[in-house]
Amino acid sequence: MSDSSLSEALKEAYASAPADDIIYHTLEFRHPAWVTPIRVVRDFVSLTATLEADAPANPSEAVVFTGYPFDMVRPELTDDAAPQLTITIDNVSLEIEDAINQAQLTTDQVEVTYRPYLASDLSAPSMDPPITFTVASISATQFQLTATAVLGDFGNRRFPFEEYTATRFPGLVR
Repeated sequence: MSDSSLSEALKEAYASAPADDIIYHTLEFRHPAWVTPIRVVRDFVSLTATLEADAPANPSEAVVFTGYPFDMVRPELTDDAAPQLTITIDNVSLEIEDAINQAQLTTDQVEVTYRPYLASDLSAPSMDPPITFTVASISATQFQLTATAVLGDFGNRRFPFEEYTATRFPGLVR
């Protein structure tokens, strides 16, 4: 089955692996305590690319993703627990370590968005919409950042998802 969120160009790049069109894997970490998100690209040099129009931060703007070696371990699908994505970023800067420590002092959660880009088209991500995860645990040292992220806690989400109040729906009042 085909993933409809991937662009045709990215599907072609995955299928044929052309040597002249590189796929850049990017991550954006966001937290309310941070002035700007932490943006990284899986490369050794920084990348300037344009975000999607409905991005949570800096929509439709060209932003810089800092080059860092990182790895993502895909979730294993089991019946026991919710799927978890493990992210490891090596050689993190002191600024990233301080930002993570600052986030851990609050109750707000860190969100991470994965966006692939093709070198031939940096005007928008090659996945629409990009995947956003909620970080369940995160730690950072001067050598490495390790995060475990989940897609969402759907088991603990209330039902129905929409709240029917008299203010929003005056017809409910007698």
